[in-house]
Amino acid sequence: MSQATTTAFQLCFRSLFDGRGFAFPCDRHGRVDLDGLSEQARLNYLYARAMVGRELSVPAIEPVPH
Repeated sequence: MSQATTTAFQLCFRSLFDGRGFAFPCDRHGRVDLDGLSEQARLNYLYARAMVGRELSVPAIEPVPH
């Protein structure tokens, strides 16, 4: 598959309360490359996973807007 036809995806955790949330690059199956994230992004990802159902919704896989 060529680079031009490749679609990028993000895993989105939306806030249950204030409209804010988190988005992380992922593959089409929702897998996030933790080794490819910065330390702060990795901490945010782990926080988001822990807060599902408390502060954040179940994550959704979405195409990255261009």
